[in-house]
Amino acid sequence: MPRKDSTQSSRVVQRERARRRKRSKLSLALIGGPVILAVVAGSVFAAESRGQHGTRRGRAASAQQQQEKPNPNCTLLVPDHPLTAAGLATPYRLVATDPAQGPCHEANADQSAFVEAAIIDTKGRLTIYNPLVIDKGARPAARPVRPSVPKGSTVGIWFGFNSADLTLRTSGRSNSLAQGKCVNGLRKSVFGQFAYCNAPAFFRAANAQIAKKHLKIPALGTAKDGMPCPTTRDFSVVDQDGSDNVVTHYLADARGHIAQNNAAGRAALRRAARLSNRGDRHHRHNGRTRSRTAEVPKDLANGSDNLLLTQFLDPALGCKPFTAPDQSSDGRTGSALALDELSAAANQKAPIALIPMNDPMTLVDGRRSVAKTNAYRAGVDMPAVRSGADGDGAAFCSALFRDPAGIQRVFKDKALLVKAPSPDPGTAPNLFGFLAARANQTFTNLGCDHLLGAADPVTLTTNAAGLVTDAVLTPLGQASASASPSASASASASASASASMTATAPASAYSATPTATASAVSTPPSTSTSESAPVSAPASAPPASAAP
Repeated sequence: MPRKDSTQSSRVVQRERARRRKRSKLSLALIGGPVILAVVAGSVFAAESRGQHGTRRGRAASAQQQQEKPNPNCTLLVPDHPLTAAGLATPYRLVATDPAQGPCHEANADQSAFVEAAIIDTKGRLTIYNPLVIDKGARPAARPVRPSVPKGSTVGIWFGFNSADLTLRTSGRSNSLAQGKCVNGLRKSVFGQFAYCNAPAFFRAANAQIAKKHLKIPALGTAKDGMPCPTTRDFSVVDQDGSDNVVTHYLADARGHIAQNNAAGRAALRRAARLSNRGDRHHRHNGRTRSRTAEVPKDLANGSDNLLLTQFLDPALGCKPFTAPDQSSDGRTGSALALDELSAAANQKAPIALIPMNDPMTLVDGRRSVAKTNAYRAGVDMPAVRSGADGDGAAFCSALFRDPAGIQRVFKDKALLVKAPSPDPGTAPNLFGFLAARANQTFTNLGCDHLLGAADPVTLTTNAAGLVTDAVLTPLGQASASASPSASASASASASASASMTATAPASAYSATPTATASAVSTPPSTSTSESAPVSAPASAPPASAAP
């Protein structure tokens, strides 16, 4: 795509990428429970009924517009001392970065933000914990569980977001961002859906425990296709922005109450539903019809590569993720971004999908930035960008679409994947169709068409409802073939193709096995870019890139 020089134009491009990401990421159709797929109804977005009929109608139209186009930019207020047990147990509060764009509500799945923590003690014992997010001014449906953080432990925190730009801000009472060593991006350019606090220190502590053999990372095992089970750094798993977002789940109800995903949270939401169903002296209603659905808490989750891997791909391929006890979920074992990255660092063989400099989350005003890429990599235990093909967008695209371990594996495993449920039934009826659509969009979102001088190699077949029912992968540089002659529609979702059909990208050996741990955010390697070293999120004001 042609690059825009103006800040405003680059932000428009970023918003469009965010909208495309919403389809290419999980849309939260998760296994094992209902999900909030649309804006939550009820008191959260209800228009007030006071005033004249025309006023009510206008307010209703305004509320409907907010539901159709929710504010894509939200801010999380980070509690004091976020790395302590008390800080972890204190809810983060969600507000609009720019109130003029509309409110932000955690119960709205299109705006939900998520927090995920990992705790490792001095003996190598690893647990996870999901701090709660609620609206500013709201109260949690149930008191959050206070985690155990043994003396000497190291805590890392990661953030995910279901819309465009998430900004971290201090709660106001103290500089919680400095206390948590939080990184939101590079100076005035936020990552977007991702942020972290104290992640480099956590990974250093974990890697030290691995070296002492106190912490053992399980082997990957062999998938049903005879290949090693995939990781978050496998080219068959990644898309345009890998290793992003988290695996956190919250519980929500139709009135906007939020709780941690545990027995106490479910009980509190059921109790609140029963109370609201009784009516009041002014508005009496029959609770029977509502109680069948209102008493069932909704599962609120973050669409992420991590969730795609551990809850969809792993079961389809007969693999098991690296898990640890979740202190916020009654001690049940669960996966987490930190665990996925530890597993990938220990087990992934070449080619290794490290964050490239054309990842939309690492761009600064539409231009690539070594400093911002290194800041992102430091948060997911990846080495800083080195010389050669490391970080090169064309090399990344080539490995993704040429290497047998990349998208080719998805098509090789079609017989397995068509039997697996789709993360997004609104995109495709099965996992294969979803992954094919995701690959098709990734080619365009990474600019692979321009970098490789080739058309999108993934051709999608859709039915009358627009669902992806089949797909074909054509070798780069060759003419696309129809996925299925009998299908009702067949087209590539990426319309832009280069005039030259000959690929000129480097070979697919995108990244060799890392030999060093990612450098700390505060001391990135020197680069030729104009950006300075990454800095923490602002203490009191959102970065300029989060403004409309």
